[in-house]
Amino acid sequence: MDKKYTLDFEKPLRGLIKQLEALNQLSEENAIDVSSEIKAIEAKIEQTKRSVYSNLSSWQRVQLARHPLRPYSLDYVDAIFDDFQELSGDRQFRDDKSIIGGTAFLDGRAVMIIAQQKGRNTKENILRNFGMPNPEGYRKALRLMKLADKFGLPIVTWVDTPGAYPGVGSEERHVAEAIAVNIREMSRLTVPIITIIVGEGGSGGALGIAVADRVLILENAYYSVISPESCSAILWKDRSQSSKAAEALRLGDQKMLKQFGVVDDVIEEPMGGAQNDPQEAANSVQKAIRSQLKELVKLSKEQLVENRYARFRAIGEVDDGKVIDLSEAAS
Repeated sequence: MDKKYTLDFEKPLRGLIKQLEALNQLSEENAIDVSSEIKAIEAKIEQTKRSVYSNLSSWQRVQLARHPLRPYSLDYVDAIFDDFQELSGDRQFRDDKSIIGGTAFLDGRAVMIIAQQKGRNTKENILRNFGMPNPEGYRKALRLMKLADKFGLPIVTWVDTPGAYPGVGSEERHVAEAIAVNIREMSRLTVPIITIIVGEGGSGGALGIAVADRVLILENAYYSVISPESCSAILWKDRSQSSKAAEALRLGDQKMLKQFGVVDDVIEEPMGGAQNDPQEAANSVQKAIRSQLKELVKLSKEQLVENRYARFRAIGEVDDGKVIDLSEAAS
């Protein structure tokens, strides 16, 4: 748990941490031996951590996915890759800062990065449009993915958005069409594509850069057809029912997503969320990318396209009440 920001369900843990800090200060200032009391509180903190973070509700996982100190896409890019060079613009309208793209190196191999990016403060969030891409963002992403396809560069995309921007200008420039074209064109690319969902994975806004050979999700991220607030507004005409909507949508239920083939693997986070140890989280993500890329580069262009198509065609299909095995569907 980060000391600078505490979620509601973390308050019992924060109280214990304050007690521990007070005891440490007392010991230092007065040369008093309180080691036994410190050990007791440390044990209580560990016990409380396990209790709090091992039984998270769907809404609590949404809160962690949106944690303001959680590592964002560019934090992972900076920690995992070398020599990232940003490439801008869709060559049609303007540059959308909510989607970042460019080349980088992973273990000496050139790759193309496509990342949805939020801001840390008001100024950054306005620049990044709160992580909600406009159509020009998706068109920029597609331009760079086609460039990667031309030069044989694997593509790594990073999803972290509540959804595509639903404003008037965005609709006038055909955001739905831009997402649909991306979905179609990504299914045809002949290079490996890996997607990592690091925070919010909201609706078509996420899917517009997530038609991948491997889709990975962090333990406390979510991937959903709709945000809990929008779902609440539609079903109950009241956005205050968001927690109820999150439970109904089973947000953060990574086991279900993996069972139905929506994601291929779940990346564990440090206890309490990636914000508690960003470097450890980045190391885990890097390990997962390396593992998946090692397998994907062995496949021919034809195999990549065929397997990717079969993967998405099989999602949600059942046979006699059992989910179809995606590995069998792709073979």
